[in-house]
Amino acid sequence: MATVAGAERAPTAGSGAEAARGANTGAPRGRWRRHVPPYLAISPYYVLFAVFGAFPVGFSLYLSFQDWDGIGDMRFVGLQQYRWLLHDSVFWHSILNTFEIWFMSTVPMLLLALVIAFLLNAQVRHATAYRVAYFIPNVTSMVAMTIVFGSVFAQAGLANSLLKAIGVDGVDWLTSSLGIKSAISLMIIWRWVGYNALIFLAGLQAIPTELFEAARVDGASSRQTLFRVLVPQLRPVILFAVITSTINGLQIFTESQVLFYSDDPGTTGGPGQEGLTIVLYLWQKAFNDHQFGYGAAIGWSLFAIIALFAIINWRLVSGSERENRPRISWRKGARNGR
Repeated sequence: MATVAGAERAPTAGSGAEAARGANTGAPRGRWRRHVPPYLAISPYYVLFAVFGAFPVGFSLYLSFQDWDGIGDMRFVGLQQYRWLLHDSVFWHSILNTFEIWFMSTVPMLLLALVIAFLLNAQVRHATAYRVAYFIPNVTSMVAMTIVFGSVFAQAGLANSLLKAIGVDGVDWLTSSLGIKSAISLMIIWRWVGYNALIFLAGLQAIPTELFEAARVDGASSRQTLFRVLVPQLRPVILFAVITSTINGLQIFTESQVLFYSDDPGTTGGPGQEGLTIVLYLWQKAFNDHQFGYGAAIGWSLFAIIALFAIINWRLVSGSERENRPRISWRKGARNGR
């Protein structure tokens, strides 16, 4: 009887195989069910990105090969839009204006931001209040800021009043070529200098203090400490600031559009179109002249220019891996990398 009872309790080979098959088929289903809630939780972001990000980008690329006024039927023209760009003198003028404004604003902005970061990194009272104050311009409405600066740079505005108070003749900020570019550059500097200062400050605070102490022990001068310790350690932060400033600087729009708003295409960007930037020209062709295909071609040309400048900046600022290796020699006879 015991043998019979034991035989009844022992599982057969067939029943074991069926159980194994059931476990194998149920495991993927169970894992899939466990992964559904997290994917559902993050799905709104991807849906919004697909609708308001990926689709507009893809459609603009498709549109750049079409001739379309926004209402009628599209007409495929191939690369004709880009061929027109090569012979469009206004487009090349907008590129020149954008590069000049970018250079006049980015270089002094980054230098000033680095100086401010050094000051904020020092042990000063109310450092948090200073950091907040420097960041406020970055979150201020650009339209409101441009309207205020338009009054400041007017012929009888605050800027010329201050210049005349110190015995300097007033500047034609909004009528001359240099004045227009200087006014736009000052607005860009005012907005972004605090943001970049906080970026540099974060990089400074991430540098180990032992490096500076070792430099002082080895007899390094202030200049050697700056260029052989501080700058190499800040190289990734400088690269980030330069690339982001380049991207933002080549997409200038609000300052020129609000400061020199006009329905006349010939005066877009101020007198002589000296404030006409690439994005402002894109806006004019697409939304004023209703040449959406041509505007899309301008946008993709701007993308190519930004990508090219980002690569150049990365190559210039980052350097090669071999150059990043520490080769420090404070005094004669010191070993490299000490």
